[in-house]
Amino acid sequence: MCTGARFSDDQGNMYFGRNLDWSTSYGQKVVITPRGYKYQTAFLGENNNSPALIGMGIIAENTPLYFDCANENGLAIAGLNFPGYAKYETAPVDGKTNVAAYEFPLWVALNFSTVDEAEKALKNVAIVAKPINDQYPVSQLHWIIGDTKRSIVVEYTDKGMEIFENDVDVLTNQPGYGWHKENLRNYMNLFPQMPKEVRWGNVKMTAFGSGSLMRGIPGGFYSTDRFIRVAYLNTHYPVKSTEEENVSRLFHTLTGVAMIDGGAEMADGAFEKTIYTGGYSTRTKTYYYNTYEDPAIKSVALESQNLDSGELIIIG
Repeated sequence: MCTGARFSDDQGNMYFGRNLDWSTSYGQKVVITPRGYKYQTAFLGENNNSPALIGMGIIAENTPLYFDCANENGLAIAGLNFPGYAKYETAPVDGKTNVAAYEFPLWVALNFSTVDEAEKALKNVAIVAKPINDQYPVSQLHWIIGDTKRSIVVEYTDKGMEIFENDVDVLTNQPGYGWHKENLRNYMNLFPQMPKEVRWGNVKMTAFGSGSLMRGIPGGFYSTDRFIRVAYLNTHYPVKSTEEENVSRLFHTLTGVAMIDGGAEMADGAFEKTIYTGGYSTRTKTYYYNTYEDPAIKSVALESQNLDSGELIIIG
């Protein structure tokens, strides 16, 4: 399972991040795709002359398989687990822009600078269930895409391409975004304020302390619980000014929905945990991350690397 969130600071800079939750690491690294990298797409020929990207992923067939990434122009994307709901095309569709599922984050980040641009193009995209090789099967995902102004959720199901305006700027896992958004209405009673004194007849009552109007917020690791919790935390966190404050906000928000070893068993008997948390700042073009084993936040500034190289750059 996974959780994603996006917000802007008081100057309009975007901070975009995610938790990747699973039982074991994929061996992921911070990967930088420089401007000079030439990428052979699955169906669309060579993709070049593109912006530089940075994010977390693995490399197969000299292709970065990004779990999440952002480009130097300020567009970010993250893929979150969506089993039982994602349903891709079995073959390319005539008249559509065909993109293999494994390359979707890379393709989006290489070709667009804003959510508006991506959303317009995605209306004619078919996502195809083509694996990159026999080692890596096709993952069932949906995606959150964000920039400094807004975010959307992209789901490809038996209904085809579906694009949702993401006005709470968060995403978890199944069921679909539309269900999660409707379910928020069950939690309209949640508020961060300290309640006033109340009386029941002659009895005067005050709250034990802060948080009394949060009673009822779901606290589990289930995807529906995490959606409510991260939506509440993300939309109620005070707007901040500095890079340090906003990076702290991003990681504290995602820590509020992080999964802890031993808390949630999967079908195979393994326990799920937050393997890593990663996030991007458009203010400094920096990718921040930590891992379950090492909670200290590390950073890689995109512009500290040779962005005109033709070779992928692997950090760590």
